[in-house]
Amino acid sequence: MDHARLITMANQIARNLAPQGEAQAIELTAQHLRDYWDPRMKAAILQCDPAGLDPIARAAVTMLR
Repeated sequence: MDHARLITMANQIARNLAPQGEAQAIELTAQHLRDYWDPRMKAAILQCDPAGLDPIARAAVTMLR
């Protein structure tokens, strides 16, 4: 998996959900990752350096652990 692409995708999802408010956006982003990303994608994003993730995306990815 291309880590840079996964980070970009997670950040896009988080930015699209940001108008919902931070707490809701984190939960919705995490739910999207759980529901729509295949297991390989989820495993790969957990291996990425979280510094590249926006705060909402970083919190959502942390919820996958």
